[in-house]
Amino acid sequence: MLKAKSSKKRVALPQHYHVKKGDTVMVIAGKDKGKTGVIKRVFRSKGKVLVEGLNIVKKAVRPNPMLGQRGGIVEMEAPLNVSKVMLFDTKNNQASRAKVEIVNGKAVRASKKSGEHFDV
Repeated sequence: MLKAKSSKKRVALPQHYHVKKGDTVMVIAGKDKGKTGVIKRVFRSKGKVLVEGLNIVKKAVRPNPMLGQRGGIVEMEAPLNVSKVMLFDTKNNQASRAKVEIVNGKAVRASKKSGEHFDV
């Protein structure tokens, strides 16, 4: 009997992303489109980011008396795909792509629209 090939394809993930922990980002697609938040965590192996206060989902949680955790329905943040977020320039209040500039021998990310530096 022949084995069926799996239909899942492996996707090569990039080595680095345009965002990092602590960046202010704007969601450009999905149910939270247009909202801004701060990145709490970057999941490099999955290509996702966790944004504070965005992409809220409800999850049923079982009680765990060892941790003192009550059961019930809990609202929590779910990871977003990194392609759905864009760096947000807080000085100009608009989302912008980033370019890399060399300043004093260091690589610094800057806004393509205004030229303001994201890394201070």
